[in-house]
Amino acid sequence: MKFLVLTDIHGNEDVSAWANKIIEDKGADFVIILGDITQFGPKSWAENFLAAFKVPVYAVAGNCDPPEEIMDVISKKALLLHKRKIFIEEVPFIGLGGSNPTIFDTPFEMSEKEIESSLDPLMEMNAVLVLHAPPMGINDTIPSGAHVGSSAVKMIVDKYHPRLVLSGHIHEARGIVEENKTIFINPGPAMNGFSAIVTINGDKIETEMLELK
Repeated sequence: MKFLVLTDIHGNEDVSAWANKIIEDKGADFVIILGDITQFGPKSWAENFLAAFKVPVYAVAGNCDPPEEIMDVISKKALLLHKRKIFIEEVPFIGLGGSNPTIFDTPFEMSEKEIESSLDPLMEMNAVLVLHAPPMGINDTIPSGAHVGSSAVKMIVDKYHPRLVLSGHIHEARGIVEENKTIFINPGPAMNGFSAIVTINGDKIETEMLELK
């Protein structure tokens, strides 16, 4: 399977057009969206954005997405992964939107306890985690040097050793990290032209970070 990963669109009008071009050029089977589709709404923008894709879309909402409104849109226009496990070609994809608490008091934040209790019952070994917020210490460094990821996500990762962890949220922390046989990807904010292609073939994972020129 091959899929395009997008995150942190924040209402950028150009993203769907160039993303569809990548899908066509790379032969992607589907899209995974890691949240912050909007910049605090509106719902109508999210509807039009998700409807524009030519392949199936799996998505979670981000901390800047009004949760009830945007999750309703995802449920109607795509496949909602928040607090769900979906098997794609026998690979378990487990999702959680929103983020751990921030200093900005954004619409979709959860306590670390809620993050843990949401993910733990769904988890199994060797899964793919589809998140908005990264684990503490990985793809989570802000310009001050502080780590602002989720301690609960890190605990889940250490307990279940997923094969792949996809997250966004921290715009400055774009990158790929491999640790303890888990690959962690932050594709970077799509609002700035960043994305990633991931191919899973059995136990083999190939990644390609993309930047719109």
